[in-house]
Amino acid sequence: MAKRTIVTLPGDGIGRAVLNETLRVLEAAGFEADYVEGDIGWEFWKTEGDPLPQRTIDLLEKHKIALFGAITSKPKDAAFEELAPELQKKGLVYSSPIVGLRQHFNLDICMRPCHTYKGNPLNFIRRGADGGIEEPEVDVVIFRQNTEGLYGGVEWSNPPEKVYDALMTHPKFVKNFSNAPKEEVSVSTRIFTKKATERILKGAFEHAKKYGYKSVTVCEKPNVIRETSGMMYKMAQQMQKADYPDIELWNTNIDAQMMWLTKNPEDYGVIVAGNMFGDIVSDGFAGLIGGLGFACSAQFNPDSGIGVFEPTHGSAPKYADYPVSIVNPIAMIESACMMLDFINENDVAAKIRKAVAEVIAEGKVRTYDMMKMRGKPDVVENGAASTSEMADAVIAKL
Repeated sequence: MAKRTIVTLPGDGIGRAVLNETLRVLEAAGFEADYVEGDIGWEFWKTEGDPLPQRTIDLLEKHKIALFGAITSKPKDAAFEELAPELQKKGLVYSSPIVGLRQHFNLDICMRPCHTYKGNPLNFIRRGADGGIEEPEVDVVIFRQNTEGLYGGVEWSNPPEKVYDALMTHPKFVKNFSNAPKEEVSVSTRIFTKKATERILKGAFEHAKKYGYKSVTVCEKPNVIRETSGMMYKMAQQMQKADYPDIELWNTNIDAQMMWLTKNPEDYGVIVAGNMFGDIVSDGFAGLIGGLGFACSAQFNPDSGIGVFEPTHGSAPKYADYPVSIVNPIAMIESACMMLDFINENDVAAKIRKAVAEVIAEGKVRTYDMMKMRGKPDVVENGAASTSEMADAVIAKL
């Protein structure tokens, strides 16, 4: 059988370091593949005016599956200042290449699992009713709608006349904003469609059904954002009643959910939300299992079979130039396991997850975050494992 080809997208900052170590783990686990690197990220924005070149889109179109490291994104003015001088007069505007990939390939399903590793010194603990210390086990999977909502990119500063005139037809806009000069108005839209909302809800319910979760929680704000959040919750009610009566449907507001994270995180199973609230709540749950060094994700289109698998952390550029990489590669390794599940290499994924769990439980090899150190260049000298040493430990277990 021919080897599968995987597109690797190192991106920016620490992306290459965690991706390279993950490829070593995949090889040690017996996963055979050919890898082809795609160009993406800040350097291509600065030199070409395009952080997501067409050649990279073509690679993913051809090979379907990508492992992605990390990306650097900066505000509009900072992005313009770093653009090559010869490109600054061409009217180019920076947009996140990972968001571009999601929208181009309609990777509208985003999964972000957050599972407790036994023995992780960063696990959330709380004081119990008897005064003792409890360490609740977190086992949550967030389904985040990945292409719409506040990340849809439909926004303006000093909106065009047609847009402004349309806004002026809404009585609340007239009442609250009509006194502001048009050139002082900035607008970001939050657009939900029924088709995309149905897909993310169905993905959440199907996952709960397949893996035995007792509940699906819609985490939005329908009491205030009535049209979009309200539509999602109403559709969830209809879907649960018709197709998933054995799975409980819960409804939480994003602000209250963030408070309840540290009260009863073990009560939640599958959570589904729009783009922004899904981003927020997934980072919140990641904090309970050790932080972004343990937070993995998958984003995919179930119709086309195209998937991109990435840690949810950023590019951490301040660490990228250290002589020895110190960052935790587990989130990237776990993202690769999600890729393996997606392409039905479940046995290999299980082997890697078991090895990671054993390393963490043993506690002999810990990166600086697990040792609660500040991310300074000297942490390895002071006993923390480097990125490659953590990968070595996983490989030794394999």
